[in-house]
Amino acid sequence: MKNSVTGFPRIGKNRELKFITEKYFKKEISFDELYEGAKNIRLEHIKLQKEKGIDFIPSNDFSFYDNMLDMAQLLNAIPERFRKSLSTDHEIYFAMARGHQDNNTDLKALSMKKWFNTNYHYIVPEIEDSADIRLTGTKPFDEYTEAKDAGFDTKPVIIGPFTFLKLCKFSGDKNIGDFKDKFLQAYAGILDKFNSLEAEWIQIDEPCLVRDLDSDDISFFISLYEELLGHKGNLKILLQTYFGDIRDCYTEVISLNLDGIGLDLIEGKENLNLIKDHEFPKDKTLFAGVVNGKNIWKNNYGETLETIGRLKQLSCEIVLSTSCSLLHSPFTIENETEIRNDILRYFAFAAEKLNELKDLSRLGDALDYQGDPAFRSNSGDPDSKKAFEHKNVQNAVNSLKENDFTRLPKRSERVVIQKESLCLPLLPTTTIGSFPQTAEVKRNRSEYKKGIIDKETYDKNIFEFIKECIDEQLELDLDVLVHGEFERNDMVEFFGECLEGFIFTKNAWVQSYGTRCVKPPIIFGDIRRRENMTVKYIKYAQSLTDKPVKGMLTGPVTILNWSFPREDISRREIAMQIALAIKEEVNDLEEAGIKVIQIDEAALREKLPIRKADRYSEYLDWAIPAFRLCHSGVKPETQIHTHMCYSEFGDIIKDIDNMDADVISFEASRSTLSILDDLKEAGFETQVGPGVYDIHSPRVPGTDEIKESIHKIIEKINPEQVWVNPDCGLKTRGPEETYKSLKNLTNAAKSVREAL
Repeated sequence: MKNSVTGFPRIGKNRELKFITEKYFKKEISFDELYEGAKNIRLEHIKLQKEKGIDFIPSNDFSFYDNMLDMAQLLNAIPERFRKSLSTDHEIYFAMARGHQDNNTDLKALSMKKWFNTNYHYIVPEIEDSADIRLTGTKPFDEYTEAKDAGFDTKPVIIGPFTFLKLCKFSGDKNIGDFKDKFLQAYAGILDKFNSLEAEWIQIDEPCLVRDLDSDDISFFISLYEELLGHKGNLKILLQTYFGDIRDCYTEVISLNLDGIGLDLIEGKENLNLIKDHEFPKDKTLFAGVVNGKNIWKNNYGETLETIGRLKQLSCEIVLSTSCSLLHSPFTIENETEIRNDILRYFAFAAEKLNELKDLSRLGDALDYQGDPAFRSNSGDPDSKKAFEHKNVQNAVNSLKENDFTRLPKRSERVVIQKESLCLPLLPTTTIGSFPQTAEVKRNRSEYKKGIIDKETYDKNIFEFIKECIDEQLELDLDVLVHGEFERNDMVEFFGECLEGFIFTKNAWVQSYGTRCVKPPIIFGDIRRRENMTVKYIKYAQSLTDKPVKGMLTGPVTILNWSFPREDISRREIAMQIALAIKEEVNDLEEAGIKVIQIDEAALREKLPIRKADRYSEYLDWAIPAFRLCHSGVKPETQIHTHMCYSEFGDIIKDIDNMDADVISFEASRSTLSILDDLKEAGFETQVGPGVYDIHSPRVPGTDEIKESIHKIIEKINPEQVWVNPDCGLKTRGPEETYKSLKNLTNAAKSVREAL
């Protein structure tokens, strides 16, 4: 059997792309040098896949920042403000991704959202009424030719027209239908060009097909492809879906003149039933997504080969594939030299998943595979996990009762109590938590981990960083302060290191957006708190000022969603285990005199089932209670905050209100505060802090710009309910730009406050 990779991580085995791109941002290398370095990375990845025995190797799955942004530039979907202000294609590209600010130009970046149910962020293309949509770029053709010249036949990958148009933002009076013909012409040009290059296959990604689709959506999709496929020529078209099933349009998809259809058989649980109930066309190739592209556990060959056995009863050709792009997996376990072998042997990262595809291709053709060494090594449960079991934790979860999830008194009464207790002004100002991680902060952590300094010296340095941070915030005159999080490498990894049940890697990096990479911990066993995790740092920070300092915690759902979870117990049980540990920390902070505690749920929406029918039964019915469990026992005077990152919240805004926090901050600036209408329509009761400036861009927002954002907020939300804060934590920003931005923020808030 043949095999295929849907997409491969682009950051490199050791994050080479991140480092050379950041050198370019710092103007230490030219764009030509950046391009040459990226070319070497691309070819190394293609060579690796070839050596591992992959038959269908992708090209154009690479990106300097994001593939949706690549498609926007390829199709000339560039807002006029970028085109008229900057001269070169790469300047325009990175300005759309990050913003651009110099003496002559001040451009905000395009919006950024989560890519379906992952922690990857994509850039939202913006289509203006005047957009001249046409095929202008050459990236996919250049990268295909680059691989071919190096001796590799690849399967070029592009994001399909249905998904691209569905995820775009239309900023004028025109809508998706008005641009249909122009986009079709541009996509037809892509097929024509690959025909001229004599490519055999092209993979067209359409993940939007796994969403809830109505009849208009399906009709629009069919009309796009009936016309587009008329341009296929000798090119074979693979329509690739992932992150779910295509129950709403399966029969329509299989009726199209496609050569291959890619179905996710991991998250798309209904896809096998669809194949069984409606068959699969004999004249098409099924690209069966049987290797999980998003987790880190070895494939269970026994279960997968049973699935392959059922698929082989079909009359069509079967190609084994990854369920989605391996972009969402770390690169290789070869980088993990400090994890015990009895634990490491249960993991498979992106490079190892290539081995799994090759093994399954071979075993899928075998008459008897039970005695095969590869089969025997990829079956069975890890005995290592028994050392991570805690019966008392399991019993505590099983003993939870309804009143464990309810805080008293009700929120409307707590608001009055907290106003009297905290004495905060109208439009109180705060930040989300972290402050810039300077070279000194990173050096302190590195030297401690390497054993160069002891824990006493490490903490002494942390306390100095905290004091500097508090002094800076007092100078800025923020109303509610933070300690800066200088003891934390990552908002999830830090807590995982303080809890039992987690495994940590050294280099299992996964791209979150652009050059931002995260290193999710692995949940390997039952989770419990050994001792308090944050109290000494927060308590010290609070001792430096009479202003309230927030206790900063990460919530149970975010810790779960930003970790690689166990697969032997339910996600509900894992979330409740974590929630009980966070609850203990909340209670300790309150006992230490901390009056404001923030429990971040940045990733609450991230794992929300894509289909609405599954959202409560599979997620919200335990995710919201898990958060409530953390704070259900605190006093009414204690103010509970939470924070959420880039997502579309409108359809679950009532559920967010039901988290029963006192204050919630949202990332909102890149989406031009579009969440305000959702909040107003829902009669949102929680106090809110929609982000008034984008921290993912190095540009410094002016005071007037922030005032304008505040005015937009209070036009739709009662000022008594509004907080003023940046979009997110400031860890990735530089100290100078952070100070300037926050100074403008506090000045803007004071100005609006005085006017009110």
